[in-house]
Amino acid sequence: MAATRMISIIGLKNAGKTTFLVALAAELARRKFRVMTIKHGSHAADMDQKGKDTWRHWHEGKAERVLMEGPGQRVLFERTEVESDPISLTQEYLEGADIVLVEGFKRAPLPKIEVYRTAAGPKPIFDPAVHDPTDWVAMVTDDRDLRMPFSVFRFSDTAWLVTLASLAWDRAKILPP
Repeated sequence: MAATRMISIIGLKNAGKTTFLVALAAELARRKFRVMTIKHGSHAADMDQKGKDTWRHWHEGKAERVLMEGPGQRVLFERTEVESDPISLTQEYLEGADIVLVEGFKRAPLPKIEVYRTAAGPKPIFDPAVHDPTDWVAMVTDDRDLRMPFSVFRFSDTAWLVTLASLAWDRAKILPP
């Protein structure tokens, strides 16, 4: 089995992390890589509908795990005592991925692509006084004047997604098989 690569997509709230991750995942999948993703949430997710069987298993039955299987999809709900890191989650649940794109987990020891829009905040997460620039692969931004000690791509650039997909693949953290 080949090693799995991992990279984290980070940014301020409403900066466009999900939109960018979806585009990057689609580009990597177009290249025939097995792409899997992890989304870090700031609050508990409830993706099931109140009153439906799986909702009742989880909420009323207090099951430790609920696995919902349907045509072409599978969803696992699992209660946890502590929040896991994305590397452990990948090793436990995402076996066989060529690359795992992680949205969030900005403190995880993973290479990072930051998405920064000026409307989301006055400055990006990356701060040269605090962060090691070698932890950042690139920045995608709408700020025409922003300069960083790593690659900066503008949303208005042409072919930036193709270039970033190659950069993400090359600079991703490689987990042992």
